[in-house]
Amino acid sequence: MRRILALSLSAVLLSGCTSEPAEVPPPTEGATVSPATVDPELVEEEEEGAEVAGTPEPVALDDATREFTVDEHGSFNTGWAMTFLPGTDHLLIAERRGALQLRDQTTGKVTEVTGLPPVHAQGQAGMHDIIPGPTFEQDGMVYLSWVRSHTNGAQGVVGRAYLDMDRHQLTGLQEIWEQTPAAGNGHLSLRLLIDDGHLYVTSGDRQEMTPAQENDTNLGSVLRLTLDGQPAPGNPWDTEQWTMGHRNALGIDTDDQGRIWVSEMGPQGGDELNLLVEGDNYGWPEASMGVHYNNDPIPDHSDDDGFHGPAAWWVPSISPGNLLIYSGELFDGWSNSALLGGLSGEKIVRVELGEPATVVDEWEMGARIRALAEAPDGAIWVLEDGPAGRLLELRPA
Repeated sequence: MRRILALSLSAVLLSGCTSEPAEVPPPTEGATVSPATVDPELVEEEEEGAEVAGTPEPVALDDATREFTVDEHGSFNTGWAMTFLPGTDHLLIAERRGALQLRDQTTGKVTEVTGLPPVHAQGQAGMHDIIPGPTFEQDGMVYLSWVRSHTNGAQGVVGRAYLDMDRHQLTGLQEIWEQTPAAGNGHLSLRLLIDDGHLYVTSGDRQEMTPAQENDTNLGSVLRLTLDGQPAPGNPWDTEQWTMGHRNALGIDTDDQGRIWVSEMGPQGGDELNLLVEGDNYGWPEASMGVHYNNDPIPDHSDDDGFHGPAAWWVPSISPGNLLIYSGELFDGWSNSALLGGLSGEKIVRVELGEPATVVDEWEMGARIRALAEAPDGAIWVLEDGPAGRLLELRPA
């Protein structure tokens, strides 16, 4: 077991549509985990972490330290998502290359799952997410998202199937939703959440920007669907959309009040943590705390712009690839905190979801962090990005 001593840094981030940029601490020295090798094609432009001119000097508000242990459990090829399967002792891991791996948490044995659909794995496209359905313990149903080839490039798809744990096989796969229109290989999002009998899907802007402000596509939005993949009754625009104005939301989770949060990548700077409110518009590409990659400005969020501003944002970027809202008790004082894994930031960030949302801890990990998951016992499992990204288990020291 390898122990990491991580410096805890704090920065206050303002909530709502405020015009004051958040102050995020700079990287600090400390023990780190050696990084995994990264396929250059997977380093998205928004993950470069370039600092925006005029960013205020960071202010560290707390110099306390926190120590936790890190246990390594092998590595995976382009791991993108993972989930603990209820009622079992297994962890299911989605690899972007187009594979699912089932890990027995008791023995450590990893077995590849068969029965997957054909997957278009290029750039940011591939196998994206997998979650247990609400009846998983009775029938083994899982929901998954992936990308398939299309004449116009690539198309995101959501489906459901039954996972046969004994045969390590998906059966009865049914496609229930597709991302329209199809486009290139970027900004797909495709994170999944089931809450209160509805299926939520994050759908990226596909690097086209303007669809995020339109109601005639399902791009640049968070969608609320029935469990059959149809528009949920009561949606604000009589479409699939629940909220709009999103760029590339790669994390979605609920807090202890039942509120839904998403993390999303900004352009050059301006990564966001957003609290979803039915029918609200989150501004992209009309408002952002970042700038375009050619340094053309984007109006900052303001109180009177008509958009729902972020609860927290980061300049320079940390490139959040995921979101976990911790509900356990193993880590004292962390319950109902948002944990974000940084890709370009190579760190884990903890945000307390108060009023305002506040960054209270940052831990340098020395590798791009792609996915986080909470184990039934409250331990936090971390999946590094890349073709040899390690699976890590975090516990209090």
